[in-house]
Amino acid sequence: MRSFVSLIILALIFSCQNPKKSTPDSKPFFKISLAQWSFHKAFRENGVSPYEFAKMANELGFEGLEYVSQLYPDVMESNDKVSAIQNFIEKNNSLALQYNLKNVLIMIDEEGDLSSSDDKERNEAIENHKAWIEAANKMGCSAVRINLHGEKEETAWIKNSIESLNVLSGFAEPLNINVIVENHGGKSSNASLLMKVINQVSYSNCGTLPDFGNFCMSEDWGSLKDNKCNNPYDPYLGVSEMLPRAFGLSAKSYEFDENGNETILDYYKLLSIVKKAGYNGFIGVEYEGDKLSEKEGIIATKKLLEKAASSI
Repeated sequence: MRSFVSLIILALIFSCQNPKKSTPDSKPFFKISLAQWSFHKAFRENGVSPYEFAKMANELGFEGLEYVSQLYPDVMESNDKVSAIQNFIEKNNSLALQYNLKNVLIMIDEEGDLSSSDDKERNEAIENHKAWIEAANKMGCSAVRINLHGEKEETAWIKNSIESLNVLSGFAEPLNINVIVENHGGKSSNASLLMKVINQVSYSNCGTLPDFGNFCMSEDWGSLKDNKCNNPYDPYLGVSEMLPRAFGLSAKSYEFDENGNETILDYYKLLSIVKKAGYNGFIGVEYEGDKLSEKEGIIATKKLLEKAASSI
């Protein structure tokens, strides 16, 4: 009897010393990547090499990498772009492997206007984008993000955008690359108008990259920063409209309150919309604030995503 009591006492002591968690840690219903633009000041102003990106993302606990073409001057300013892009591919593939990260997408900037009514200009832009689509394929990415700017007249913008997307999507389809459009200012930040374009493209690999904070239709790049936009599109409606064709999501952030919540965007409402739509792919952290350092802002955004996801 004494032995039996002793065993019970020992078991109780052991259980107190090794308490079980009441609720196990749970992962979000999505994967989290880092948009390279979050560190654009480090790369452009502080002399950090863009090829440090994988290391920086790994140190902050990310799963995936979202590259930005314009942050690589060795490529964008090269006289031999074919060789420069090949070097970009080889270096970043090696680094992603070294840090056990997934190459998610390439954001293509400064490669010409895909919605231009000037046929020569638009065709040159298409050819420039094709090189990055091939790069994305060689890096195991799932997508390239493109912009639709330029043309001011709505009917022409729609027509030209559809034509360019048909060509690029047709080129990208056998390479298993999705061609996705971000709401990124002007007409592209009008989600219903953008979906009018996307839904008329003949290829299913053409889709969207909804950005939580780029719904200002009067700004060149769509920023809702500081609540100064005089022509905003409802971001919650916009994300809802874009999600059915989404191959990625961008968690834009600007500033945070004392509770760690974004001051302009309701992440709980946004992620509820995302979850209801059945999206479970990558969501890229893209911090663009000024009060926190880039690193602090990235960490704050990632924490908010995880906190909001766990509550819905």
